Amino acid sequence: MSQLRAQISGVQGYVPEYVLTNKELETMVDTTDEWITTRTGIKERRILKGENQGTSVMGIKAIQGLLAKTNTTPEEIDLIICCTTTPDMVFPATANLIGDAIGAKNAFGFDLQAACSGFIYGLATGSQYIETGKYKKVIVVGADKMSSIVDYTDRTTCIIFGDGGGAVLLEPTTEEHGIMDSILRSDGSGAPHLHMKAGGSRKPATQETVANREHYAYQEGSAVFKFAVTNMADVAAEIMDKNNLSGDDISYLVPHQANKRIIDATARRMNVGEDKVMLNIHRYGNTTSGTIPLCLWDYESKLKKGDNLILAAFGGGFTWGSIWLKWAYDPK
Repeated sequence: MSQLRAQISGVQGYVPEYVLTNKELETMVDTTDEWITTRTGIKERRILKGENQGTSVMGIKAIQGLLAKTNTTPEEIDLIICCTTTPDMVFPATANLIGDAIGAKNAFGFDLQAACSGFIYGLATGSQYIETGKYKKVIVVGADKMSSIVDYTDRTTCIIFGDGGGAVLLEPTTEEHGIMDSILRSDGSGAPHLHMKAGGSRKPATQETVANREHYAYQEGSAVFKFAVTNMADVAAEIMDKNNLSGDDISYLVPHQANKRIIDATARRMNVGEDKVMLNIHRYGNTTSGTIPLCLWDYESKLKKGDNLILAAFGGGFTWGSIWLKWAYDPK
């Protein structure tokens, strides 16, 4: 009997209309376009504006586009996994809000929180439901409204993050493509270097925590960079070694878009050239769980059936991981 695999049968992204450029950031904090570009590779990022506009808005838009593109009805969806660090509310799950809005009456859903590694974790999790034969149509959406937890008086973090997201449809296949292998890692000792100080059960919101600006993302940039540049590159190389893949075998590296220097280091470790690296950090910044599906969406027209992709990410927690994926369809 042929092995059942989970294939990506469609991808769709969504980014808000408002563009926050480096030039505009120069008027908000002590920074320059040249400083931001040199150190991160970011030129602009998108920001979700308006009243009552949460992460679910971007997830809904991405999934609605995905359903139309793949000729899938909402009622056919079995499961929605929403990978996010910025849920609309503590509860209910943003996945449930999305499911209701798109009319997925037969699906259950849950949120998955692994910071910037969220989409990698979600893809590996969703694939298990397909591989066991339990479900036939699983949506994995990665989206974040990082502007809701970024301190725009802190020049070390506000230059990095943007809002956006994307979604993929997973379906079963017996062909030799789809999600071939994954490696997932985490290390909680990294929490002091990248976290939100207040708002959880350990330190609930008070007037004091708000006044102290403790409900924004806190990052020790040099420590995080050191861990990320090593571990993201290592895990990408590890999954290649495990599966006897060389740089020549790889069609694209699909890296989390956190910092161009980290992406470049990962590509060098894999021995792949710049022409094989998906890159859109200059347009969107770091959208956390949204970066990898947005890359797949941007590059979809260049992908061919059978292409070997290595997905790699690193995030707060610390979390990191990689996936070897064989693309399942030709450009449409």
